[in-house]
Amino acid sequence: MSGHDAQRSARRRNRLLLAGLLAVVGLILLLLGLTVATGTVAGVEVVLALLLVTSYAIQRVARRETVYQNERR
Repeated sequence: MSGHDAQRSARRRNRLLLAGLLAVVGLILLLLGLTVATGTVAGVEVVLALLLVTSYAIQRVARRETVYQNERR
């Protein structure tokens, strides 16, 4: 593995870690929005949480398709 590949792999892992952390924050916001918060704040928290979790899911599916696409060849 060359230095460039190692850097690329490290950046990819960091991005996935960040996406995972944002998804956890999204789940926490969703829980708070559905249980504790009221009014506009709850709506904003739920929408933001759904966006964060959806973003993580889309990244995960795209990454899986990319990885398995190389194996199918």
